[in-house]
Amino acid sequence: MADVLIVIPARMASTRLPGKPLLDIAGEPMIVHVLRRAQAARLGEVVVATDSDVVAACVEKAGGRAVMTRADHVSGSDRIFEALDVADPQRRSAIIVNVQGDLPTLAPADIAAAIGPLADGAVDIATLAAEIRRADERTDPSVVKLVGTPVGERRLRALYFTRAEAPAGEGPLYHHIGLYAFRRAALARFVALPPSPLEQREKLEQLRALEAGMRIDAIIVDSVPLGVDTAAELERARAILGRGKTGP
Repeated sequence: MADVLIVIPARMASTRLPGKPLLDIAGEPMIVHVLRRAQAARLGEVVVATDSDVVAACVEKAGGRAVMTRADHVSGSDRIFEALDVADPQRRSAIIVNVQGDLPTLAPADIAAAIGPLADGAVDIATLAAEIRRADERTDPSVVKLVGTPVGERRLRALYFTRAEAPAGEGPLYHHIGLYAFRRAALARFVALPPSPLEQREKLEQLRALEAGMRIDAIIVDSVPLGVDTAAELERARAILGRGKTGP
């Protein structure tokens, strides 16, 4: 497959967890855990896109590469798009993978699996999903659901994303994992689009792509990585990684 660039957006301005990228987990900053997991996927170069000199210095101390970006981006997608001009000025990378900087338990194999649907020329963006196993997560609005139709083994074509319990009826529900692999042209198109009506209603950026007619396919994986947004989740990540586990 074409050359791949992994970009990890990392900003310091978190309202619930100030300084989140640098918070210690099992002896290392969170951003370093994510960096190493992205590198372990062995897809291509990994870059951290940040608005913080301190984060950049932390990444470089760990042997990684950091690219400075503006502080006023409203989304990680916008931040990684700005970083592209510096990270890949010769435009060698045809696939750009957006790995969120607050997923310290993300499995490297799942990062690698995410790009699989892009072997299909009809797919603009690829992502991940996992079957919801806990009953309470079916109705939890913080658990984003991917509504899709099967198009291959362990692969769904996304029809909708929602915070509601959907679809109705018997059958599995899927938890959407917020990792995206973009064709370079698809990323450029996506960030140029204005916010869409359903995106604004559900507060889900990926709906902008669907409303514009872009195709998103998802690979089904076996576990959901822990997203660290609260103090409780930080303590859970510390417990998980302190035991040497790779997932929640």
